[in-house]
Amino acid sequence: MSCTTDNNSRPKSMSRARGWTAEVENLFRFQQAGYRDEMEYIQVKQGASVDKWPESGFVKKLQRRDDTFFYYSRKRECEDRDVNKVKVYAY
Repeated sequence: MSCTTDNNSRPKSMSRARGWTAEVENLFRFQQAGYRDEMEYIQVKQGASVDKWPESGFVKKLQRRDDTFFYYSRKRECEDRDVNKVKVYAY
């Protein structure tokens, strides 16, 4: 997240990702787990920290709303065919 806002903010607009970046990779992982982005994850999980791989900065583990976990690889998981499915929210 490049912008800092309060915890109760809602996105103002949404667009689709056009190319792969590290930010798109992390958004892909959050959206696979059922969240909009890191901001919503922290809001729903009451300030839980997000585990990230130190070398890449990619999300390592997320807890879904049904209390099961998604574990992610150190490497890229968002393939080129999935990039346009990722939603990028602006606050």
